[in-house]
Amino acid sequence: MIPRARDVKKEAARRLMERRLAETWSEADQAKLDAWLSESPAHLIAYVRLDAAWNSTDRLVVLRDPAADAEKSVRAARTLILQVAAVIGAVAILGAGAAELLQPKPGRVFSTPVGGHEVVSFADGSKIELNTNTSIRAEMTSKSRTIWLDRGEAYFQVKHDPAHPFTVMAGNQHITDLGTKFVVRRDAAKLEVSLLDGRVRMGADGHRPAILSPGDIAIATANSLSVRKASPQALSNVLSWRHGVLVFKHTTLAAAAAEFNRYNQTKLVIADDATGALKIYGTFRVQDAVLFARVAQDVLGLRLETDPGEIVISR
Repeated sequence: MIPRARDVKKEAARRLMERRLAETWSEADQAKLDAWLSESPAHLIAYVRLDAAWNSTDRLVVLRDPAADAEKSVRAARTLILQVAAVIGAVAILGAGAAELLQPKPGRVFSTPVGGHEVVSFADGSKIELNTNTSIRAEMTSKSRTIWLDRGEAYFQVKHDPAHPFTVMAGNQHITDLGTKFVVRRDAAKLEVSLLDGRVRMGADGHRPAILSPGDIAIATANSLSVRKASPQALSNVLSWRHGVLVFKHTTLAAAAAEFNRYNQTKLVIADDATGALKIYGTFRVQDAVLFARVAQDVLGLRLETDPGEIVISR
């Protein structure tokens, strides 16, 4: 039976709020969402429309105060989302946790979809460049500047101002600018900070912070923080996504596939550990998952099996 448009909208709203309001968002969560979106164009259209409405409620106005008509648009968009959420709550789709999920979090939201890329500029001269499937919240006040990286990866180019600290919050980690350019990448397992210029102070609540210098890459997990020095070329590769490409140098097939899966709806699936351990070398556009799979097939003598929404790579 074909779902009614109202039911599709309810489900799209439920999934949107799960993604927007989740404290963490894993690859498994994203895979479930992608699978639902790929089931029908109606699913994708409903989700995109609601996502756009949500975005319009949180769009940060830079360099000027919002006009009255803009405020009306924001209120209208927020009303749309709240109406949908109310319907969902009435039919108990979200269950007893609905009220808690609808509690607002601080900051205005900027986000990108899978494969998206956006640059956000602020009145103080700072810029944040968002990579694929990334969500941040920004709260810029007269006393402080705080960014929450809720998921994904972003490049920060901060206008240093000692009187107004610029801090990035990612889970329990605080990254405070000491005059710098840096990249922060957050996933379910770890947080990675790569420093290109200047200095940052990084640490978790209750732990002694580390001061990072140019070329440092810090990796924080739930129980540890390690810092290593990277070459200028390695740092350049970390930022290759800003130019729409992925650079692999003796990278395992599993790691390369995981990178492509961040940017594409069609997922690369590595059939077994032995295949995933094979190494590959090259530069590809972020959208070229299919081309990458074919190159791997030709160069490494692998087999490809194409299924809806995925390409399975095996020996």
